[in-house]
Amino acid sequence: SNFTIRKFSETPLSIMEIIAFGTLDYTMAAYLSIVMEEGMNLFVAGETASGKTTLLNAMTTFVPIDNKIVSIEDTPELQVPHKNWIREVSQMSQTEKGASVTMFQLLRAALRQRPNDIIIGEIRGEEGAVAFQAMQTGHTVMATFHASSVEKLIQRLTGNPINIPKTYIDCLNVVCITNSVKLPNGKRGRRIVSLNEIIGYETSSDSFSFVEVLRWYSGTDTFEFVG
Repeated sequence: SNFTIRKFSETPLSIMEIIAFGTLDYTMAAYLSIVMEEGMNLFVAGETASGKTTLLNAMTTFVPIDNKIVSIEDTPELQVPHKNWIREVSQMSQTEKGASVTMFQLLRAALRQRPNDIIIGEIRGEEGAVAFQAMQTGHTVMATFHASSVEKLIQRLTGNPINIPKTYIDCLNVVCITNSVKLPNGKRGRRIVSLNEIIGYETSSDSFSFVEVLRWYSGTDTFEFVG
């Protein structure tokens, strides 16, 4: 048997500290601040241990301070600085006859609580469909997701077990791809490797279109606006 400890500091890293670490630059931070202030839907995607939760934590400071936020997680990791924040955590039953509270049930219930923003710790299954329904009804949704690229993210969203209809994908506005990368000095670090705007689904060609706005270059460890 084995167990995993995910250890977070009591005070989450600020966006300025993450910039100092080189995960992103000021242009990316300014872009993300506009995205959050305008209530756009955002996914932070990447591989395991690529800094998704740390980045999402830091970005919550860009959400207007008067907004009501509901966070939904299976393991409590988010630290939202807003006073009007409700943390909801799923609960698995320890016995066969015990009642479980799933992320799907929590997300469905959250839609009745009149939140301005819904933050989902990680989308893995059927709760993804409810998240996209929440986007369609005008709620701002932010979440982390395991995918190494926009293409892989769309494949996972439209395949089992999430099964989002292809025509719903354009409800998602921005995808931030993070990764643990090898830096020019030989060390490893976490970087936002690309920021992308989702355009939509083209029925005629059965394909998805998106625009890469900002990109990280491995050779120089710099970010460039390419949109």
